[in-house]
Amino acid sequence: MKVTPLLALAACLPAVYAQQASSLVTQKPDDSVITDPQSRIILDVTRVNMLFTVTDRKGRFVTDLTKDDFQIFESKKPQTIAEFTAESDLPLRLGILIDTSNSIRDRFKFEQEAAVSFIRGVVHRNHDKALVVSFDTSTELVADLIDDGDALEAAIRKLRPGGGTAMYDAIYFACRDKLSKDQPRHKFRRAIVLVSDGDDNQSQVTRDQALEMAQKADVVIYAISTNVMHLETEGDKVLKYLTAETGGQAFFPFKVEDLDQSFENIANELRHQYNVFYRPEPLRADGLYHTVDLKVKGRKDLVVRCRKGYYAPKL
Repeated sequence: MKVTPLLALAACLPAVYAQQASSLVTQKPDDSVITDPQSRIILDVTRVNMLFTVTDRKGRFVTDLTKDDFQIFESKKPQTIAEFTAESDLPLRLGILIDTSNSIRDRFKFEQEAAVSFIRGVVHRNHDKALVVSFDTSTELVADLIDDGDALEAAIRKLRPGGGTAMYDAIYFACRDKLSKDQPRHKFRRAIVLVSDGDDNQSQVTRDQALEMAQKADVVIYAISTNVMHLETEGDKVLKYLTAETGGQAFFPFKVEDLDQSFENIANELRHQYNVFYRPEPLRADGLYHTVDLKVKGRKDLVVRCRKGYYAPKL
């Protein structure tokens, strides 16, 4: 099933708009289409949750911290933490997004095997769900959100490389149409594992539109770069940006044989996280992006990795 953001959007709009939306598929959508009120993800105006990871400088997880060890600021104003938990077993809602463009053809077999191994290790039946999206010239949903590891594995193995790279479209679609659906939102851990060189040349949405949708859906993006040149590319910079803004991490396995380790690092992080809730003071339901800074008190030796803000609803 081939999916593009605008075709998916047509399904969300009243029937009178469907023909208009489908006629725009080959064009770059403007902001009025992407930000249509009916496609917006509804957020809880009264509280914000932050799922995050703490490591030391060597990347080792720190899992024995308590609520009193943290301080949180919104737009540089201190906030009061209402709830705090050490989350190790929240149900996962994962999007496995695999670049099938021509640029990764020589490494594609390794990608498939590493992704299959990852799914076997993290997707537990009757608890977690994952979807598989491939992207080249267009975006294709090859496995919907399911807990069947065998079906997910089969979907990955049938992928074949070819075409351009519509990475932003894939992120946008996975976040808006799939990963944002299960509610209440704080009861699930949402993440995208993006396997790509980061060099988008086909998407209809922009990098920032894709990022905004991930932020609205509370999706953390992890990326595994397929660049093996030992030189940082523009695509690598994009992967670092998307992951840093959402609280994830980018991995750069310069040897294809190291892909397995990158997937394993992501799996470990998904099971070693904290969660905090706070009620914003002052409360602003303005539809704007609000920056958040989460710190460990007096511990400059520790690294906190979490999203850098959230979009408030507009009432």
